[in-house]
Amino acid sequence: MEPDSVIEDKTIELMCSVPRSLWLGCANLVESMCALSCLQSMPSVRCLQISNGTSSVIVSRKRPSEGNYQEEKDLCIKYFDQWSESDQLEFVEHLISRMCHYQHGHINSYLKPMLQRDFVTALPEQGLDHIAENILSYLDARSLCAAELVCKEWQRVISEGMLWKKLIERMVRTDPLWKGLSERRGWDQYLFKNRPTDGPPNSFYRSLYPKIIQDIETIESNWRCGRHNLQRIQCRSENSKGVYCLQYDDEKIISGLRDNSIKIWDKTSLECLKVLTGHTGSVLCLQYDERVIVTGSSDSTVRVWDVNTGEVLNTLIHHNEAVLHLRFSNGLMVTCSKDRSIAVWDMASATDITLRRVLVGHRAAVNVVDFDDKYIVSASGDRTIKVWSTSTCEFVRTLNGHKRGIACLQYRDRLVVSGSSDNTIRLWDIECGACLRVLEGHEELVRCIRFDNKRIVSGAYDGKIKVWDLQAALDPRAPASTLCLRTLVEHSGRVFRLQFDEFQIISSSHDDTILIWDFLNVPPSAQNETRSPSRTYTYISR
Repeated sequence: MEPDSVIEDKTIELMCSVPRSLWLGCANLVESMCALSCLQSMPSVRCLQISNGTSSVIVSRKRPSEGNYQEEKDLCIKYFDQWSESDQLEFVEHLISRMCHYQHGHINSYLKPMLQRDFVTALPEQGLDHIAENILSYLDARSLCAAELVCKEWQRVISEGMLWKKLIERMVRTDPLWKGLSERRGWDQYLFKNRPTDGPPNSFYRSLYPKIIQDIETIESNWRCGRHNLQRIQCRSENSKGVYCLQYDDEKIISGLRDNSIKIWDKTSLECLKVLTGHTGSVLCLQYDERVIVTGSSDSTVRVWDVNTGEVLNTLIHHNEAVLHLRFSNGLMVTCSKDRSIAVWDMASATDITLRRVLVGHRAAVNVVDFDDKYIVSASGDRTIKVWSTSTCEFVRTLNGHKRGIACLQYRDRLVVSGSSDNTIRLWDIECGACLRVLEGHEELVRCIRFDNKRIVSGAYDGKIKVWDLQAALDPRAPASTLCLRTLVEHSGRVFRLQFDEFQIISSSHDDTILIWDFLNVPPSAQNETRSPSRTYTYISR
């Protein structure tokens, strides 16, 4: 009799030649040996001796035919059909427990397709079309295209459920680019209708979707390649020339001029609609909403105007020198001045504005402020950015890094982007005070800066406007040479202020002009230029 160690070695050797699924379920060596013994005794298993002496197990999947098998099978099925469902389940469980691992795998493969359900087809049969539509409405465009090809029933649910329309509506609700494009192209009139009879069929929205994607890709390409349609407003200031500040919406542009006036322009015709006078110094900063325009001037005052009539509603006299910048939102206003101070105001109404707190800490003129519910952020000619608590007005931290005075900044979420007379732009994490990136490229003082989720746009005293890739700038692995996407040169003087959205930049300058850089309505001749890589929305055609 062979020793146990020899038997064990042969057993392991034999197991290695057996398909893994035959012995995977065995808990230990004894069970494995029993399983192999059973296999060898089965008529469907043959053990062969290979030239190197190793045993190999071959499992035959064909059952040898026996004369009485068919009769026995028919009899079993007859009995099985007569039993209750619970008895049938108990019998099958008992039967499965007597099978080997390979048989379990075979049964599993057989059951898998039987357990699958076409819910989209099954739900309408139960009068639950709305549930099938709701499930498919979460698909993106690629998946929706694929779902249409599954079968006619899926295509019917997608069509009758107007799922292409719902996909477009979801994009318009969540993406500013889609929302703005829907308004400018006019297809917003077909969206958000309560009754299906109020709009076109599903096929209209299915064909509209790729046109929208094409529009978006064209806009992105225009930004990267610098293709634009340029419109120019000549402000024609009578005395000193220069447009220090501006803000715009779809209907108008409001600008503050060096000649002490505020001019309101029709954004479509570019005609001057109204001129507001009252300041005795240059209008250095402004902001407006649907009710009021608030302006700050080198005459040291802040004035509040009725946005519709142009009437002066209030004049705030607090700062000792020029008011360089201001922001207001949700009943709070913050102003800053050449007198090195920051004033925080409670703004109950246009006529009810009271001083809450004066923030002192900068050692030079405070050139710009921005704030949200958490922080007030200020930047100064003293080369620092200071962070203050909005609720308590207490000092929080200082951001150091610029080599010269800071002329502009914007703050949103955790990100602060600043521009300086050291000709650089810096990106900061406001929570820890770390400088995340330094952007170099301007040749003179960076006077104005704005950013959104994709881009930073800066204007400088070199007369240039630069467009930067924000996401790349936030990636420390991105080479510095890839960060500036485009440099726009049209102003003949210093760039004082700019704002932008998904479709345009509007800038003002010492050259007494306001320029509108339109990246949506670009002439066909310019569109024929070579396109650069752009953000891609995937659309799969049938």
